[in-house]
Amino acid sequence: MRTSLGTAAAVALAVGLVAAACTNGGSPAATSAGEPVALGNIKLVSYTGCDDMLAGLRKATAENVGPYGLGGNMIFFATGGAADAMAKSEARSSGPSYSTTNVNEAGVDEPDLVKTDGKRIISFSRGLLRVVDVASKKVTGTLRLIPADQGWSPGDLLVHGDRALVLLSGGGGAIPMGAMAKRPAFAGPKYVLVDLKDLKVLGSITPAGSHVDARMTGSAVRIVVRSQPEITFPEGRPDEPEASLIKRNQDAVRAAPIDAWLPAYEIAGPDGTTRKEKVKCEQVSHPEDYTGTSMLTVHTIDLEAGLGTDDPISVAADGDTVYATPTSLYVTSNPRWWMRRVVDDISRPETTSTEPSPGSAEASPSGTVIAPKDPPSSPPAEKVEPSDDPSMPTLLPEPTATPPGSTVSPSAESTPEFEAPPEQTEVHRFDITAAGAPRYVASGVVPGRLLNQYSLSDYEGNLRVATTSFGGEGVASARSSSAVYVLNADTLAKTGEVTGLGNGERIYSVRFIGPVGYVVTFKQVDPLYTIDLRDPAHPKVTGELKITGYSAYLHPAGDGRLIGIGQEASDKGRTLGTQVSLFDVSDPAKPARLSQYHQKDSGSEAEWDPHAFLYWPESGLAMLPLSTWGAEAQEGQTAALVMKVGDDAITKTGLVTHPRPKNSNDPMPPDAMIRRCLVIGDTLWTLSDMGLKASDATTLADQGWIPFTT
Repeated sequence: MRTSLGTAAAVALAVGLVAAACTNGGSPAATSAGEPVALGNIKLVSYTGCDDMLAGLRKATAENVGPYGLGGNMIFFATGGAADAMAKSEARSSGPSYSTTNVNEAGVDEPDLVKTDGKRIISFSRGLLRVVDVASKKVTGTLRLIPADQGWSPGDLLVHGDRALVLLSGGGGAIPMGAMAKRPAFAGPKYVLVDLKDLKVLGSITPAGSHVDARMTGSAVRIVVRSQPEITFPEGRPDEPEASLIKRNQDAVRAAPIDAWLPAYEIAGPDGTTRKEKVKCEQVSHPEDYTGTSMLTVHTIDLEAGLGTDDPISVAADGDTVYATPTSLYVTSNPRWWMRRVVDDISRPETTSTEPSPGSAEASPSGTVIAPKDPPSSPPAEKVEPSDDPSMPTLLPEPTATPPGSTVSPSAESTPEFEAPPEQTEVHRFDITAAGAPRYVASGVVPGRLLNQYSLSDYEGNLRVATTSFGGEGVASARSSSAVYVLNADTLAKTGEVTGLGNGERIYSVRFIGPVGYVVTFKQVDPLYTIDLRDPAHPKVTGELKITGYSAYLHPAGDGRLIGIGQEASDKGRTLGTQVSLFDVSDPAKPARLSQYHQKDSGSEAEWDPHAFLYWPESGLAMLPLSTWGAEAQEGQTAALVMKVGDDAITKTGLVTHPRPKNSNDPMPPDAMIRRCLVIGDTLWTLSDMGLKASDATTLADQGWIPFTT
């Protein structure tokens, strides 16, 4: 029997996307990549009242307003030197077993395009909520929630019993090129509660702000929304100095009423009547240092009880990543994205630095564990057995030309008026064990930037956090390095850390399984690090595997096995197409790749959205959407790739495709691209904008086609 450090651990199952940019004011300056950092105390405190809240918010916002207002999730540029290019699914009914949404933590559901209870398939696409009966393979009802001319607006679902919450993240007012909308798409998020039995709307909540994410435990949904102050700034003259513009904007901030900051939302009843609400001052907290330019609000909706259960709380902070366990909700704020403005791309010589000796982990003077520079790889993992499959070509080294010399503008370091945003991420934890509004527990801060929610893991009283620090560059460069920090979940104070992972690279994927962490970094080759977290005070790298390409998503596939979804690459780092890898991690000191499937000139939605990946352990099937392309547009294909995952190999079972749409003048026609795969009993279901297809889960033979009509 295979053994691993994670044998007795509960395996967390699957999502995510690269986090948006946010402001993180009042934080210490960034430190060099890999350098140990003393974590500060950013505990939240409540305002004493509306007057105290208004005074604090006016002061903080005035200090952070710019010549052109507050802006939004901005990308900051600095003129200067060139930078490097950037468990198992469980059955939940007495009927046939069925797959559920691929989620990060068992017991915590995440919004997705489709849900099933084994008897019904509920989906949302192009503005329509549809219910399909599995037995008859027929659409039993539809409910339009977005006008047909705004059907491109995205939406997701959470379902509990006969209640569905449709999360409409908003169209932002954007209209696709060529579209003739009768009215602009709604700009902000909207959350609609639907009775699935009668297919009728029971009400909705429309907050002022932008949707961050949501999680559901039991029947309770926690929704995180980000908002900015509604302040009207005076228009300046084109030739007006920035100092004058800032002064005018500061005056506007100091004159703004409390209502400009208090998060607002509108509640609509089943009859369409609406009422406007604002979060109460006593329900707003703030860290010691904050910008005043952003507010996070957590709405709580019990799907069984209805919209009247919402009692929102707010925090004067930024946030872009949500992670939850059955008992805790974490909201984190990444530092602002920024990059140097490149004049001409040139090579920059790498600076030398002191590194630990190869193959051994060292401790810094402060006691921080630093990853070994180049631990030995497992030689067999470098090899892929020859295949007769033409979709698995031999990968030859990619010839590259030497870049010509060129000149660049002065570096950011020589521009004293520019200060790079601090590279650290704030973490706020809330207790969600009780009904109603979450209870604030603690806050903490770690150096660097999260990739997504998989960078976080709450396990046995400790929160593990994986981040990349870019060394002041804003993008991956010779100064980039990654680390894993262990925080006490009760206080979010640092317990231990291991730094120096993937120097000169950034994190591409993270997975924590019980007391073991797996971190993939990439620039030209893919180091897969295995990290022993059994001693939270002294985490350590136990093994490293170097292969070409990278894994953008890692999924547990039984004891001692990992599936990696990502891109194959040349030895120069050029991506070559989707690859699916089977890793043996039973020996943390010697991770090895047992098998690889590579489809050249292709990509998969599962690389950036793990909801698109399905692993069905009952039969060993693995499924993911796959898009391939050729020299001509008509040579491309979209399909669901179905694979068999064995103990030591991954093999292709076949492809499932959907009918192509007919020629249409619609600027946003329905797409035959398969977005999701489901297993119900012995049937494989695939979903696209065109419809649902039922296939035999063993032979992939067609069992039925359910076209979606508008």
